Amino acid sequence: MKIGIITIALAATGCAVLLAQGPRPRPPRAKKLILAWADIRNGVQHDSVSHALATIERLGYESGAYDTFIRTDSQLITKHKVTGSDGQDVRAKNLNDFDAIFFYGLREIDLTAQQRADLLSFVKDDGKGFVAAHTADTAFLSWPEFGEMLGGRYDDHPWSVIEAPVINEDPTFPATKHFPPVFNLRDEMYQTKDFSRDKIRVLLRLDVSHLDMKRSGVHRADGDFPLAWAKTYGKGRVFYSALGHDITAWDNPELQKMWLEAIKWSLGFSEADVTPRPRPVQ
Repeated sequence: MKIGIITIALAATGCAVLLAQGPRPRPPRAKKLILAWADIRNGVQHDSVSHALATIERLGYESGAYDTFIRTDSQLITKHKVTGSDGQDVRAKNLNDFDAIFFYGLREIDLTAQQRADLLSFVKDDGKGFVAAHTADTAFLSWPEFGEMLGGRYDDHPWSVIEAPVINEDPTFPATKHFPPVFNLRDEMYQTKDFSRDKIRVLLRLDVSHLDMKRSGVHRADGDFPLAWAKTYGKGRVFYSALGHDITAWDNPELQKMWLEAIKWSLGFSEADVTPRPRPVQ
């Protein structure tokens, strides 16, 4: 009996200590919910994907700006009832429950025609946000409408992972205003095709003035290599950045701020002029 009393007393003491310390403070329940979607079953998988999703979730949690629902499949890309492989109702969320999507998928992803229509409608008709990272411009290459929504397509990475200067073309945009006019960054620098400055607002651009432009795989003669842009798609807001290849890129505070502000902009927490414009004359 004494042992029981002592145990209870110790437990009570421990609880008192925990109560005194208090739990980690959590920001008030966010009104916005984003779907962090990374279907990477097809294509070259990046080790950074899981850390990227965790980082996006943490940024929302710590800032209190949004809550995150992480999925590594495409089951929730629908506006209709979600059922399991056995046909049973799994009582899952669908696109109607989310305010924005953070997308880090790649290559061809199996979506039905209805899912594709629902995804486009989520942005274009519902006015929701779509924020995409790195390999997102390699996704759905056989689906022209996705490329139109995103604003550009992957066209190789001629220099692979390098450290190179990046030009900040728009120091007024919420996600890039904290960057200096030119800054060095180490990442896998993408080359983009099927984009037009008449349709997107380029925010960051690779400075190729000191890079080997005769290297195998370089397809652009104009030296225009956008690394981040913003645009509207119908009623919705779209942001894409080619950055984020390595795990370490997601630990970079400056890039974390970029992603956080991009998501907040896509959710309508901030405003910006995303009118397309020509490449600035240096």
